[in-house]
Amino acid sequence: MDAEGLLASAAINLGLALVALSLFSMLKKQPGNAPVYQPRRMAAGGGGVLPLGTGRLTPSFRWVGAAFRISEEDVLRRHGLDALAVIRLFKFGIKCFSVCSIVGVLILAPVNYTSQGPSGLKRPNSMELFTVSNVTRGSDRLWVHFSCLCFISFYVVYLLHKEYKEMSHKRIQHLKYHRKRPDQFTILVQGIPICSDHGAYGCHADHFFSQHYLTYESYQILHDIGNIEALQKLASSLEKQIKRKRDTRRCSFWRWIWCKLTLGSIDAHSQERKLKEVHQSIRLLQCENMLKQKELPVAFVSFKSRLEAAQAAEMQQHVNPLSLVTRYAPEPTDAIWSNLAIPFSRIAAYKIGVFIAAFLLTVFFTIPVTAVQGIVQFEKIKKWFPLARAVQLIPGLNSVVTGYLPSMILNGFIYLIPFAMLGMASFEGCISKSQKEIKACNMVFYFLLGNVFFLSILSGSLLDQIGESFTHPKDIPSRLASAVSAQSDFFITYILTNGMSGFSFEVLQFGLLTWHFLKVHSVGHTDEPYLYGFPYYRVVPIVALAVLIGMVYAVVAPLLLPILVIYFLLGYAVFINQMEDVYEITYDTCGQYWPNIHHYIFLSVTLMQTTMIGLFGLKSKPGASFATIPLLVLNIMFNEYCKVRFLPTFQCRPVQICKENDDLDKTEGAAEGSSDHAIRAYTPPWMRPMQCSSESSSVQPLVRCFV
Repeated sequence: MDAEGLLASAAINLGLALVALSLFSMLKKQPGNAPVYQPRRMAAGGGGVLPLGTGRLTPSFRWVGAAFRISEEDVLRRHGLDALAVIRLFKFGIKCFSVCSIVGVLILAPVNYTSQGPSGLKRPNSMELFTVSNVTRGSDRLWVHFSCLCFISFYVVYLLHKEYKEMSHKRIQHLKYHRKRPDQFTILVQGIPICSDHGAYGCHADHFFSQHYLTYESYQILHDIGNIEALQKLASSLEKQIKRKRDTRRCSFWRWIWCKLTLGSIDAHSQERKLKEVHQSIRLLQCENMLKQKELPVAFVSFKSRLEAAQAAEMQQHVNPLSLVTRYAPEPTDAIWSNLAIPFSRIAAYKIGVFIAAFLLTVFFTIPVTAVQGIVQFEKIKKWFPLARAVQLIPGLNSVVTGYLPSMILNGFIYLIPFAMLGMASFEGCISKSQKEIKACNMVFYFLLGNVFFLSILSGSLLDQIGESFTHPKDIPSRLASAVSAQSDFFITYILTNGMSGFSFEVLQFGLLTWHFLKVHSVGHTDEPYLYGFPYYRVVPIVALAVLIGMVYAVVAPLLLPILVIYFLLGYAVFINQMEDVYEITYDTCGQYWPNIHHYIFLSVTLMQTTMIGLFGLKSKPGASFATIPLLVLNIMFNEYCKVRFLPTFQCRPVQICKENDDLDKTEGAAEGSSDHAIRAYTPPWMRPMQCSSESSSVQPLVRCFV
């Protein structure tokens, strides 16, 4: 790609970003758009905190500055440690690539530009003049690149150690601060044997834990819910239909027409009778005698002591490791109740099925990636397909096609991948939403690593080297280095599109805004907020891919680094705004996303060093290649150290902290209340009393008929 194509991409993305951000700052000031831009504030009953300026039709960017004034303590207090982990990922990118940009722009870029180049001829319009490709083979200037590689490697390791240490400390403090959470007193037990005396699973769980643990409190056995969940959804739907039917006479003309079309054939009295029958069916299924026949070998077991709960979750309970399998209980709002009863044998089959589905999706995704790289290699397309030269007849179109179009197409395809991976993770039998989303995070990241990064660089090089064999493993670093160097321009445009346009349209919420506009002008104004959970599975892997691209190209193409700084600055402001006003934080795993983020960055550093080993070899500088190997070894050793020093803190709950929290409860006299609340919190949703509409006289709230 030449400089014109890169400038065209930068101009288009910057223009789209300014338009989207300006529209956002104006549309958010309109009270009618509050369900789109302030759903979290509406649900909490408060107003927005990020200032937007005074004039309702005047663009303003004051919210960006206000986002940077929000402290980490505010994020932690309002949104939890998982949200802070995402913010720390953006801050890591800002701190890392700000320093790397200084090194790249002031040292590496001048060294590359002033080199003679492989052929001794400079191409004025080529961005390769600022990359390591412009350095001649065997040049001593490559030692400058090696020195910068060492500096960047050690600086990133320093930042990673600092971040991991601080996040570990914050997790411990978070566990202390939220010591009243019911999941600290509760464990999940699966594979419970049936009681030989009473023929029930609950009896065996009660007998076992009461005999082996002094502070055992109680248990909540799970049941085969059958169709009770579907009945509850039907009851909720009937209530809404009845309420809408009654409100028809008080609505606007267009909403009256809409209600007539959708609810015209519905008789309110017959719906009330049907609703009463559904509630009677639910009462019958919730009866104690019925529930005893539907027990499952799964239970939540509660303790009076956090210490014994943690010990029970970590220890093997039975001589048969597949019986009485214990683990930490997820938060009540985090649990996926329908997956808790899935047998271990099925989970293994589900995992295999999900792996095969993800592999097939990865294979089929090669088609759009290869097509995108065909657009990037436009010069070769013109040789093979002369009709493509017609693009050059329109002034400036060639720059737009090669500079902006490929990254836009690729980002369009990538936008759908996280949702597909989340759907696949849903079939794996995860017991909690957080576990499902962490699984989806990993699937999306490795998908992006394989398809967006490796396949992009390899498909670009294949257009140059069709028919060459990749069967020699010892040539992987050199081939990787050659491919990476050839695709630097494409990844610059990818970061521009993903950052400038992607983050801007994220905060604009264009799709949801359009739906809200159509809904308001067809059905009528609604104050119901569009409240969704924070999409960790979408944000974390895509931002981690940007870190990976920046690491790999930190020494190869230093002009990418300032663009990455802008990427992380804009992303930081956007997602602070989204956390404050838009997305709901539905769970808090106390920072369990951070070990995955650390692993993604470790892979990025490893890939950077592996690429430079091959690049120094291609440039006939074997001394620099061999000198890079100890860097790679040290990086791997550092990662192993982190697994020993920090990772256990995120996988377990320290006994010391559990004991301190228990002693603090005893001092305050609150030990009994916390454990009692724990077992009540894990009552399944289908066993709780239904809250019915107060306007319906024929429907009364259900009362549990069991103890």
